[in-house]
Amino acid sequence: MQRLPLGRTGLDLPRIGLGGAPLGREIDEAASRAVLDHAVARGVTLIDTAESYGGGNAREYRRRQYGVDDVREASHEMHSSEKIIGRWLRDRGDRDRIELLTKFSTGGRPEQVRAALQASLERLQTDHVDIYMLHQPYPDVPIRETLEALDAEVRAGRIRSVGCSNFTAAQLREAQACAARHGLARIESVQPPFSLADAGAARELLPYCHREQIAAITYSPLAAGFLTGKYAAGPGAIPKGTRFDVIPGHIDVYFSEANFRVVRNLAALATETGVPMVRLALAWVFAHPGVTCVLVGARTTAHLDNAFDALAFELGPALKARMDAWLD
Repeated sequence: MQRLPLGRTGLDLPRIGLGGAPLGREIDEAASRAVLDHAVARGVTLIDTAESYGGGNAREYRRRQYGVDDVREASHEMHSSEKIIGRWLRDRGDRDRIELLTKFSTGGRPEQVRAALQASLERLQTDHVDIYMLHQPYPDVPIRETLEALDAEVRAGRIRSVGCSNFTAAQLREAQACAARHGLARIESVQPPFSLADAGAARELLPYCHREQIAAITYSPLAAGFLTGKYAAGPGAIPKGTRFDVIPGHIDVYFSEANFRVVRNLAALATETGVPMVRLALAWVFAHPGVTCVLVGARTTAHLDNAFDALAFELGPALKARMDAWLD
């Protein structure tokens, strides 16, 4: 599989990475291991996870946010994604073949960063991660404090490179300026959502990353499944066990008249061309010049194969222009 360099570090990235959010949340450990094995067999080396990904975490979130306490997850294990990956890596014994990316969401103060990293390393059963990301900005903590803590971990060898997720271009510029001013490890990668249903990163963030040699590792290329058409009936008919069922917050993000119009256009184009909706939507993301790597949150090996089919598909400038016009 084609690989692209990651910023100014020695890492390089495959065009497809495996998103670990479903592990233990939407699929059990046996299915998770099958997906992980299949990913590596197909040349995927980047595996993405986070301390907040887990069946137990999802249930706690739903209880806290919506007052709902039922069972929708594949497991109740807290931090199940990191733990499943750690057990899988231990059993395979080939950690050096894998580029691990994980994220922290429990705060940006130095003591919080250190504690979160230590806990993730223990769950992942490794002594370092290749990319360690802020899962979101922490406005209550000066960015210099967070970057100094991350820089110390880079120097200690527990992190190979620093990244951030869900940052705006302005927030990223501020962080990079701070790192340069104080001689700290710069942010080498960003992780924004990017799809036909959420293309905001194309306006400013992706062009900035391209200019500054920052790798863009995008997620939710199918808008958490919204672009497959399975949610076309609206919020009253969410299929059980799907991402919108497990994490209802997706409804607030993706359900809009503009996005339902995109789904209708995508379905019509699939009928016209004979190319499946999923392949068209994924190919559109791969065709964007600012995207380094696309994370695919596969629940089955077939989902991962769909991404490879899309990567191999030649979208063509005329077809891409038609799809771009849906967002105007």
